[in-house]
Amino acid sequence: MPRATNNPASRARRKKIMKAARGYFGARSKVYTVAKNTLEKGWAYAFRDRKFKKRSYRRLWIARINAATRMEGLSYSRFIHALGEKGIGLNRKALADLALNHPTTFKAIVDAVKN
Repeated sequence: MPRATNNPASRARRKKIMKAARGYFGARSKVYTVAKNTLEKGWAYAFRDRKFKKRSYRRLWIARINAATRMEGLSYSRFIHALGEKGIGLNRKALADLALNHPTTFKAIVDAVKN
C-alpha cells in the first residue's frame, strides 16, 4: 500500500501562509519557515496592539482635556471629580472632542462644573 501524505491539505496550508506574507522583504516572502515565523510575530503584535490602541487613545483624550481645563484655570483631576459630583455623564472621548472642536461648549461645561 502506498504512503499517504495528504498533500493537498499541506500544500493549501503553506499556500495560505505564503499568500499572507506577500509584500514582505526578501526571504520573509519567499521561504515558508521564515514567512511563517514573521507572520506569527506580526499576528501577535496585532493582537497586543489592538488592546494597546485603546490605552493610547485614552491617554490622548486625557491630555487634551487636561490642556483645555488648565486654560480655564482648573486641573484635570478636579474637573473629572467635579463632573462626577454634578452628575454630568460625558465620557473622556466626548469631552476631548468638545475641547478640540467646540471650545465654547467645553467652556460652558467647565463653567457649569466650577459653580
